[in-house]
Parts: sequence; C-alpha cells; structure tokens
Amino acid sequence: MCGIVAILGRPSTRPAPDAAHVVAELDRAVGAPLDDAAGILAGLDAALKGVPGVVTLAGRRELVASMTARLDQLDARVAAREAELEAPHALSPDELEAANAELLALRDALWAIRRDRLRTAAEVDAFAGREPQRQALAGYLAIQQALSAIDRMEVRGRDSAGIHVFVWNHGLPEGDPTLARALAERGQDPLFQNHSVRVTGACLSFVYKAAAEIGELGDNVRALRAAIAGDDLLRLALSHDAATCAVLGHTRWASVGIISEPNCHPVNSEEAEQTGGARAPYAVAVLNGDVDNHADLKVDHQLRIAGPITTDAKVIPALMARHVALADIEPAEAFRRTVAEFEGSVAIAAATAERPDEVYLALRGSGQALYVGLAEDVYLVASEPYGVVEETPYYVRLDGETPSDTGSRGQVFVLRAGHAGELDGMVRQGYDGAPIPLTVNDVSTAQVTTRDIDRGEAPHYLLKEISEAPTSFHKTLRGRIADHGELLRADVGTIALPASVTRRLADGSIRKVRVIGQGTAAVAGRSAARILDELSDGALDVDAITATELSGFNLKLDMSDTLIIAVSQSGTTTDTNRTVDLVRGRGAAVIGVVNRRNSDLTDKADGVLYTSDGRDVEMSVASTKAFYAQVAAGVLLACAITEAAGVGSDARRSALLTSLRAVPEAMRQVLARRPTIADAAHRLAPSKRYWAIVGNGANTVAANEVRIKLSELCYKSIACDVTEDKKHIDLSSEPLILVCAAGLHGSTADDVAKEVAIYKAHKATPIVVATEGDDRFAAAAAVLTVPEVHTELAFVLSAMVGHLFGYEAALAIDHSARPLREARELIEHAIAASTEGSSVLATVHGGIDPIAERFFDILRSGGYDGHLEASTALRVVTMLRDVQSANPLDDFQRETGKVATPGALIDDLSLALTRAVDELTRPIDAIKHQAKTVTVGISRSDEGVLDRALVQAALRAGAGRDVLSFRTMKVLADLDPAVESVVGSTRYRIEGNPAEGALISIVERDGLSRDVASRVERNPHLVGTKRRVANEREVLVARGRSDGRTVIFVPEVKAGACTGITLLHVRFHDRLPAEVMRGVLQGYDRRYDRLVDWVSETEPSFRDALLGELPVADLLITPISDMADLWKS
Repeated sequence: MCGIVAILGRPSTRPAPDAAHVVAELDRAVGAPLDDAAGILAGLDAALKGVPGVVTLAGRRELVASMTARLDQLDARVAAREAELEAPHALSPDELEAANAELLALRDALWAIRRDRLRTAAEVDAFAGREPQRQALAGYLAIQQALSAIDRMEVRGRDSAGIHVFVWNHGLPEGDPTLARALAERGQDPLFQNHSVRVTGACLSFVYKAAAEIGELGDNVRALRAAIAGDDLLRLALSHDAATCAVLGHTRWASVGIISEPNCHPVNSEEAEQTGGARAPYAVAVLNGDVDNHADLKVDHQLRIAGPITTDAKVIPALMARHVALADIEPAEAFRRTVAEFEGSVAIAAATAERPDEVYLALRGSGQALYVGLAEDVYLVASEPYGVVEETPYYVRLDGETPSDTGSRGQVFVLRAGHAGELDGMVRQGYDGAPIPLTVNDVSTAQVTTRDIDRGEAPHYLLKEISEAPTSFHKTLRGRIADHGELLRADVGTIALPASVTRRLADGSIRKVRVIGQGTAAVAGRSAARILDELSDGALDVDAITATELSGFNLKLDMSDTLIIAVSQSGTTTDTNRTVDLVRGRGAAVIGVVNRRNSDLTDKADGVLYTSDGRDVEMSVASTKAFYAQVAAGVLLACAITEAAGVGSDARRSALLTSLRAVPEAMRQVLARRPTIADAAHRLAPSKRYWAIVGNGANTVAANEVRIKLSELCYKSIACDVTEDKKHIDLSSEPLILVCAAGLHGSTADDVAKEVAIYKAHKATPIVVATEGDDRFAAAAAVLTVPEVHTELAFVLSAMVGHLFGYEAALAIDHSARPLREARELIEHAIAASTEGSSVLATVHGGIDPIAERFFDILRSGGYDGHLEASTALRVVTMLRDVQSANPLDDFQRETGKVATPGALIDDLSLALTRAVDELTRPIDAIKHQAKTVTVGISRSDEGVLDRALVQAALRAGAGRDVLSFRTMKVLADLDPAVESVVGSTRYRIEGNPAEGALISIVERDGLSRDVASRVERNPHLVGTKRRVANEREVLVARGRSDGRTVIFVPEVKAGACTGITLLHVRFHDRLPAEVMRGVLQGYDRRYDRLVDWVSETEPSFRDALLGELPVADLLITPISDMADLWKS
C-alpha cells in the first residue's frame, strides 16, 4: 500500500498579512464569545495559509511567541468550557450538543494555527536559511507540504520514500561553478539514487530518497528532511527571485522490486543506453499498485533499464519519454498513451522537464485513489483526503472504475500551474482521450482535519485510539444522565429521541425495535438490543440483526410499528443506509447512532445520537474506540426508550446508569494493565496456529467483537462460540482460546471454570479475562483481570483486554519476522554495493550466519508454528543452509536441480525470504490484504470485458476461456460497439508450428458459415491471412477478397502457441458517433494513434469529427496510409 503526493503551484500575489493585524485578531478572539472566537480564528487561519502566511511567520520569533501566548489563553478558555460542561445539569442534552459543535470548531481553528501554520513556517524556516527571498520560501513551502503529506500517509507503507523537485527559472548558467561541481558529484548516478541531480534543458531535477527494510514511522521523512536541508545547490536554485518549483513524492510498500534506493519512487526516464535522437525527453513518475504487464512492455518497447532497477514504476517515465520523442507529441498525450498500455489497478503521477508547470495523473481499477486538493494558488495531490486537509478541505476525486460516456474505464488528469487551485486549470479525460468535463459538483469537502489524524507520540494509531476509548465513552455519556430524585435517568434530548417517536412509544404504536449495523457496529448493536430487551421485561419485541439480513429477508410491507436503531461509525455505510431507506419507505421510525456530523445517515434518520463529541475519527482500519462509544450510546437509548414506552423499572435503569458512569475509570485501569496483557500475548500467541474466542451472556458481545479485531490484526480465521459449546466443536485442534468471563458470578462462573479445565485437558491454551479477585481459573495458561463493574457492562472490559491482546499479539508475530527482514536487507545492501552476482553472493555469504542462527533459534522454539507455513519455513531453511555452506552454488544446484548461478541463488533466497516476511507481517494500522492485495493484486481485469456481446459470441462459438487471453478479449470488447450483429462463425484447429508448415482443419460452424465454402476443405495447409493471425496471435479485422464479407479473426492461444482460430462473420454499423469510433479505433491495434500520427505528418490538425462521417468497416480495415488521405485539406 503506497502513497502518492504532488504539489503544483503558481506565484501568489496576495500580500503577506501584517504582524500587528495577526496579533490584533488573536486579541479579538481572546475577548470574544467562544462561538465568535472560532470564526475569527478560522479567518486568521485562512490568512496565514500558503506563501503569504509563511512570509509573515518564518523566522519571526517574537511574533510567534506573541501568538503562542494568546493561543494558550484560548486553550485555557476551551478547557474551562469543557469543565463547565462536566458540571451536573449544566445544559440540556440538545444545548450540550450545540456546545460540542462550537467547541469542535474552536479546537479545529486553534489546532490549525498552532500545529499547521506555525509548524509549517518553522519547518520552512529551517530549510530556507537566513534572510530568504519570497520565492525561496515558496519553493520550500511546496517541499514541506509534500513531506507533511508523506508523513501522514506513511501508515499506507513505509519501507521507502522519495521526493523529486523540478526547479526552473533558477537563473543558474551552465558554467556556474557550484552547478558544475554538483553535476560532477551528483549527476552521474545512472540509478537516480538519493541526492542525484540532473540538468534537463531549463530545469534542474533534484531527487531525495530513503529506503530501509527495518524502521519506524517517521524515519524516512526525517532522512529526507536532512538531505534537503543540507543541499546548498537546491538552496541556491530556489534563491532566484523568479525561481519556481514543482514536487512529486511517494511513500512505498514494496510489491514489485526489492526495497532499495534505485527502486524507490520517484523514478526517472533515463535508460541504460539512452535513445531518442537529438531530442532527449525527461520525465519522472510515481506509482501505486502494479503494472501487471510491465515485463511485456519492457520487451515490446525494447526498454533498456539498468539491472538494479526492478520496480515496475520505471516503465512509466521511460515509455512516456519514448512516446514524446518518437511520436513528437505533447507530454500530456504521451502520458495518456503510456498509461493506456498498462494492465492492472494503478494510480500514477508524472511530470516532465519539457512542461514542468504541468502534472499528469491517472487512475484505473479498484483499490486505488487519488485526490486533487484545491487550495489558494496550489494543487495538492494525495492518495488520501488526509494528505491535503492541512491546506484545504476541498478536493476532486479521480474515479478509476465508473465507465465514461464512451465506455472507457479510468481517468487521466492534467493539472496546469497557471490556474493552480482552480477547476479551470484541470483537464479530465478518459483513458481513450475523450474529454470528461469538470464542474463544481465534482468538488467534495473533507470531513476531517489534521487534528483528527494526528498520531501524537503513539507508535500506532490503534494504540492511540484504544487509549482514547475511556474519554470517548465518557463524552458519549456527558450531559445525558440526569439526577431524578434519588434515581438516575437517561435524558438523550429531542435531537436523539424526537417527540414524534416518544409519542409512538408511549401510545404503543411502536412495539418492535430492531438494532442494525454491519461489522463492529452490528456487534455493538447486539449489546444495545440485549440491554433493551432485559429492561423492557419482554414488553417490547427487540432483536439485533445485520442491516443486510434485515433488508434481504426480514422486511414487511408495513413497518409502522417498528423503531430501527441504525449504528454506524461513519454514517456512510452503504448497506446500513440502503436498509434505512427501505424501512423508512415502509413507515418505520429511525434513530441513528453516528460518530460523524452531516453524514448520510444523519440526513435519513428521525433522530441522531452522536457518539463522543460527534467527530471522533479513527485512522486505524481496526476500529476500537467507536465500539465503546456505540455501546455507551446503546445503553442510554435502551434506558430512554423503555422509559418513553412506560415499560421496565426505574430502579433497574438507575442502577445500570450508575454503573455506566464508572466504566470509563474501569477502562483506564485496564489500560494500566497493558504490560501483563502484552506478556501473555508475546508468550502464547505466536506459537498457536488455531485461535478461538468464547463468552457467554453479555460476554458473547465481547467475544464477537474481539474475534473481529484479532482477525483484522493477526490475520487469523478465528472461531467464536458460546463458552459451554466449545467442547462440542473443535478442541481437537488444540487452539489458543481467549475466554471472555468478566463480570461472571456464582454457579455461572463455576461452570466456565470447569470449561476452562476441559480446554486445558484437551491441550488447548486457555487465556481467561476475569474480574479481579476471582480465583476460579487456575487451569488457565494466563488470567487477565479487570475491575468489577455491573454484570451487564463487564463485557466492555473483556473487549478492551481483547483489543490490547490483539495489538500485542500482532506486534509479537510481526517482530518474529525481524531475522528474515535483516536477511533481506543484507541482500538489498549487497545489490546496492555491486551488481556483479559473485560479489553479491560473497557479501551475503559473509554476513548471513548470525541472522540465520536467530531464525533457526525461533524455529526450534516453536515461535513460527502459528503463522509460518511449513513449506515456507522449509524453503527458507534450505536456502539459508545453501548460502551458509562452504560451496553455496554446488549445494544449491544439488538441492534444486537448477543450473546454479550466483544470481539464481540470490533470487531464490530473496523469493523465499519475501514469502516468509509476507506471511508474518502484521502492519497494525492497515490490513495487509486490503492494503496490499487489493491495491496491487486485484486489477479486475475481466471487468467490463466478459460481458461484451462480441466476447460472448466468441465464447459461444466454442473458444474456451482458457485460450482467449485477456489482451484478445480486451480488443474484442473495444470492437464491440462497432458490431451490429454476429451472423456466423467457424472454428479452426491448428496442428504444428505456424511458422514451419502447420495444418488447419474445421472444428465446427454456425450461422452463415454453414453455407460458405472454405478453402481449408480443399487445402489443409495453414497459409495466407490465417497463417498471419496464427503467427502474430493478434485479433484481425478483414474483408473477404472474393465475397466482401467482413470478418474478425480471433486467435486461440495455449502455452504461448496458437492452437486454433475462431472466425466471426460480422455486420458492422454503417456509422458511429465520432467519440465512440475513436474508442473503437484506439482499442484495435492503437489504430487511432497511428492514424493521428500519419495525418499529422502533412496536416496542421486532426479532425475527430470526420470519424463520425466515414464507414465503420473502412476505418477498421482500409490501410492507414489510404485512410489518412481523407484528412487532407
């Protein structure tokens, strides 16, 4: 999972804010009511953005000190207001909701000025040095914006990171001594590694890279900052008063190519033996995803790529430069033609020295994303919205999947600096080149700020979010539990429980409650349903059900007697929102439990109960603190609904609410016991292959929630059962069993203790979560204790222990891969030092022993038993033993039967290590197979191809799916709009080598073909057009020489040889709209590009409109040179 960044701006003409005005505005905010202060600060934040703000703040220590003092005063006012809201009966629930919204806005503005504006100015000042010019500040600001975005996106992947900077109008003549020295020292590296420099026409090209197999989040950005700060040539280039720069950046999770500086993106277009004649185009590019056909493209285009560069990203700038040089076209069109050749799910950004004031973007396939932030005088491109929100909440999202009007999937953008930050500077088109206009409706607004996505000092977002859970739980309760004499009652307010719903509950017209959600939200919903059912004593018909099950199987025509409680962290869950639409249409009332203001669900629901403060964003894929807040909200609603319905006991509700207030402190106590939980996880989790989670009563909710998190974090398929049922199911697998038993008492606890003893007797490894002081569970491998709380709420603490256990278990499993990562890093360093195979092998042989022995020690102790496949472990052991031996090549050849070369041995070792590392990697904040397989493995190649009529016709004719390559089917799919009907088919079998006198015979016929005589019946030798198709293995559109019938030859290929041909007799449409015809021609042998190139040799422009005036068959079959004559003016 990788992250792309690009920054493209224009000179700012806005004056820098006056320092006195800045201080005066802060003084005004200090003295204003808090809601007014938020607006004042938001205006000041806007004024301090961009180059004008940096000019005002950079190096101004006295101003910064004055601002900080006033920001501290405002922070104190916020803290005081928070304290006021904690006071009993301070505000009604609805008033409290409004106060929370005001505080959110104020906190956002304070954070933006202190942590975005002041921090950015300080970083730029550190780069720029003493008394920098405005343009130098502008250049370093662009670099800082890119680094800040990379820092936030490193959670997507961090094994390497890079920044490329184009600088033009730098005023440095070719003979400048500083430039000459730098080129001598830094301009000769053919691998474009860290600190490389190129002079490319009027541009200077700088690149900074950091690559490390082993490291922590933030390491790479720190290395990049140090390299940039120490670059005197960059500082000199940016110091010219007309200097302008553009930045391309990337953070990588390696998928194709080892982790190394040569493979680190951005990569440039230089080839080992540069071609292209007098013109030497220069491009740079970054890639997310995989170019699945990159190896074929290297061969097809004879790209000369240096051996150590093995990343597929290299084909992007290399091909782009080839297109510019050979076709003499503009870089934007060269980029489009380049990406149109790629197979796979990809996101790409590129730039050229010829047009440094343009950035080119492409997106196609699932699992990818690119966002173009629209800020004042600048475009900020990132793979996530949180990569742009430091500068702007507004962005345009590229769409890689939705077909355009011409049927093309994928989008290409051109960004032009002259209108940076505006829609006018953006060009959007399909992969086929057809324009897709942009309007203001394409602009979205981000729902997060940098305050939401700050990781602070925590090593992972997940740990930060678990640690914040007590506060989130408490804020959900704040102001919603009211004293009522000697009893407590839930007062959720009319925003959450509208009067219309209260009346229907009171008069009995609502008697059913269904709690819905998906995933974790659905599990939290089960707790709400359980407590609601218990409090109502059966007077209400209560059930928890996933949204999809309700919409698929349980809808009634009339649901006016039903209240739906829809739980969703984001409020945008498609399945939940679709179900809400369906039940509302049938008369049901809906209350949403949501963590996001202004989300889709808030618009659909009758009432909304916001969890926490209504915007408690989680960055980790494994959601935790939202679960706790949803549980708290569910208890509040259960109490409020049963009271409104006049059912249940006030005393029972009060007892539950009293205990609910104590839960946050109990959660903090559990967090303090993390070292004990970590010890159990590190000792017991790595060695067990099979895991299970069990619980009974309320703890079944915890068990289901923990199962989800352990599955997400540790990549296990985990069973979840009722405690007493486990012995009847799968104890034979000797699993690790996490027993959720907090809050159990009496005979129920005794029964669970007996079950734990049974687990142990069957050689399972039980770990019990129990209330402190409970000594029943002596048979457990570990007992993890929690404070005592209400029996119906103790499951919350079981869940928290499970979350912490999952986090620590994932760390332990991931850490076990360290020797393997060190071995792989040894190989990477050896390859970086020398590309000669014997030298690489000698280096690895000399350094592998201590690393291999650490791996063998863990293997002997059983530390890999739970998560490393036996075949993988065996392969790693074999390869390590081969490399360690006195005669590595002899042992390798004897073991594998391969012809042994140093390169083959190192390649096989690398493959074995990579497979093992992949099996053990646990990235915590991302999900590896969501992040890696979806991003780089799922290309959805057949999507939009197999369903095309022409492809189906070939399959119906008898051509098997196994003999039709994707490339062949793609051409047929592109030809499909041109075909009016398929009127017949003939399948031929080919025996022998088509190049050496193969034989051909008819297999079957259909339709018109039955009545058409075939030369094959007279002469079985493969000759003529069919021989050409068999040799080239390409789809061919042709016209019969004797009968004039139009046909399509479809090669059938197996194991690289043409084994048959399917001949489709077709009728083409007479004419097609020009834009559709363009797509057809482009998909058939790039016929459109070739036609444009031919016409451009003699004509000033190519008229697309003429495509709609000419016969379809002629455009597809007539030689290009003859068709081009029709464009002559």
